[in-house]
Amino acid sequence: MSKIKKIISKKNKTKIVSLTAYSKNVASILDNYCDIILVGDSLGSVLYNYKSTREVTLSTMIEHSKSVRMGIKKSLMIVDMPHNTYRNPKEALKNAKQIMKKTKCDGVKLEGGKKIYAIIKTLVKNKIPVMGHLGLLPQSDRTYKFKGKKKPERDRIIQDSHLLEKAGVFSIVLECVETSLAKLVTQNLKVPTIGIGASKYCDGQILVIDDLIGLNPMNYKFVKKYANIKSEISKAVSNYSKEVRKIKFPNKKNSF
Repeated sequence: MSKIKKIISKKNKTKIVSLTAYSKNVASILDNYCDIILVGDSLGSVLYNYKSTREVTLSTMIEHSKSVRMGIKKSLMIVDMPHNTYRNPKEALKNAKQIMKKTKCDGVKLEGGKKIYAIIKTLVKNKIPVMGHLGLLPQSDRTYKFKGKKKPERDRIIQDSHLLEKAGVFSIVLECVETSLAKLVTQNLKVPTIGIGASKYCDGQILVIDDLIGLNPMNYKFVKKYANIKSEISKAVSNYSKEVRKIKFPNKKNSF
């Protein structure tokens, strides 16, 4: 069974575990626990302090993905296609092929619904696995608000989810989608949904690793911090600095 089929087969059976990674060292840890590792364009804000993911380039995504690939042995590896790299089917195919070839990833993720239906169909037809993304769309939304409060918005997300499935996506990320809507979308699709701020009713969950381990100072309602790595790093560096100043490091054991 291919990795993609294995993910699809988990629907209604077992929850899918997913996290982001931007480097080999982190990816090698996540690989022991995750079904999907996403090289997300969230690296723009997490690593580069960009104001939005729209500033992330194709070359940046490819370089980080090459690093992540070295740390993955079993998880499905998906790479975000950055803003303005899939404006039409021809451009999308060229860039997706480049990502697949240079990073040896298992598929790509695109944001949007009806507008990118033909683009997704083109990629899938050319044997490039695609993960969809609905709800809050960081590449195009100017305000970060949860989706699904008003009926027109709900109807559009439901319609888009069916269009993405029809186009051939193997799964769909639902970001900041109201609980009852996320549940409805999940129940009415044959492909799995991966939630981020979209309730327990999705088929799986994804978070940004830096948020989960407490390395990112930002606080989001949908994030649970499972560790405080920032504090641990601070302690280690503090101890190191004290030992250097007191000439306790390096000692004989650390010298040639």
